[in-house]
Amino acid sequence: MMRRSSSFKLMNVFGFRVGVDASWFLILFLLIFVLSGPFRATLHSSDGIAYLTTVVSVLLLFVSLIIHELGHALVARRQGIEVKQIDLFLFGGLTQMSRDAATPGEDFKIAVAGPLATLAVILVCLGVDVAIVGAHRLTHAIVLDNDIQITPVLLSLSWLLPMNVLLLLFNIVPAFPLDGGRIVRSIVWRVTGEKRRGTQVAAKMGQGFALLLGGIGLWLLLSSGSFGGLWLIALAFILGQSARGALIQSALTERIEGVRVADIMDTQPVAIPAPTPVGQALDEYFLRYRWAWFPVVDETGRFMGIARQERAQASFDAGEGWLTMGALLESGEASSWRVQEDRPITELLASDSLRRLGALMAVDGEGVLRGVVTAEQVRRALQSAFGGSMA
Repeated sequence: MMRRSSSFKLMNVFGFRVGVDASWFLILFLLIFVLSGPFRATLHSSDGIAYLTTVVSVLLLFVSLIIHELGHALVARRQGIEVKQIDLFLFGGLTQMSRDAATPGEDFKIAVAGPLATLAVILVCLGVDVAIVGAHRLTHAIVLDNDIQITPVLLSLSWLLPMNVLLLLFNIVPAFPLDGGRIVRSIVWRVTGEKRRGTQVAAKMGQGFALLLGGIGLWLLLSSGSFGGLWLIALAFILGQSARGALIQSALTERIEGVRVADIMDTQPVAIPAPTPVGQALDEYFLRYRWAWFPVVDETGRFMGIARQERAQASFDAGEGWLTMGALLESGEASSWRVQEDRPITELLASDSLRRLGALMAVDGEGVLRGVVTAEQVRRALQSAFGGSMA
C-alpha cells in the first residue's frame, strides 16, 4: 500500500472516511478549465449553464472514482480487513487498508471489486442514456451528433461514459499496482501457492507497462508538446516506483518468511486491570514506568483497549479519581491496536496503527493479551534479515 500524507476529509460513506489529497485540487481545476470551452461550444447555451455542467460532470467523475474505491473497501471489510480511509489524489484514488490480503481468494475478491464497481457505473450511464433518447439512438447520444438535442444531462453522461470505460480498461491492465496486476498476482499465488511469486510476476509486468507508458508519453511530448505526454510520463513514474517497491518488499518477505509476531514480541507486557481506579493507576503505572499509555485488560486477561496518561490525569484533576481505567480506555479502536500472536511480521509492515502508536498488542485466539510488539522490535528483525545493513 502506498503511503500518503494527511488528506482533507470530505465525508463518511458506509463508515469509511473519504478525503482528498492537496494534489486533487490541481486536477479538479485543470479538468474544469480544459472542459469548459468544449462544453460551452457543444451546448450552445449560456456560459453559466455550460460552466455548471462542466463542474457537475467533473465532480461526477470523481464520484465514479469513489465508487470504484468503495468496491475495494466494502469487499475488504467483508474479508475482515480494516479499511482506514479512501483518498483521492492527483492520479486517481487509493484505499488504505490495515493489512494486505492473507489468501489468494481475498486478494482476487478485493482486486476485482473495483473494476466491477466501475462497470456498474458504466451500466447506469448507459441505462440513463437509453431512458433519455431510446435504445435506437444510443450511439447518437454517445457521440453527440446533430440528430439529437444535446442537453446538459446528456452531455454530462456522454462524457462520463467513455471516461469510465477508460478507467475500467486502464485498471484491468495486468500490471501491478493496478487492479489487473493484483488479479494476476492472486492467480499466480493460487497456482504456485506462493504470494511472493505472484507479487514478483505482477510487479515485473507493472515495470514493463510503466516503461511502455513512459515511452508513449515521451513520444507525445517530443512530437507535439502535448500536456498528455507529460501526464503519462508522471503516471508511468508513479506506477514504476510502486512496482519496484513491491519487488523490494517481496525480497524482504522472502528473508523474514516464517517469523511470527510471537517470535519478536515482549512476552511480559505490563497491563492495567480494568477495575483499577484512576488515582491508583496514575501512581502505580504512569508515574512508576513513565509511559504515555498502557494496555487495559479485563479479569480474564483479555485486551480491552488503550489507556492514555493525559486522559487519566484530566479525569483525576476533575475530581474523578474514583473512576476505573475501564471507563476511560479507548475501546472504540481496540481492534486497531491488536494483532494475533501467530501472524507473520510481514503484516506489520503496512500497519498504520503500529506507526501511530509505536506498538501493537499481541493476543491469542481468545483475545487474551500475550505480549507487546513494538516498531523497534520489527525494525531490529528487518535489520537482522538484511545483515544489519538497514539504517
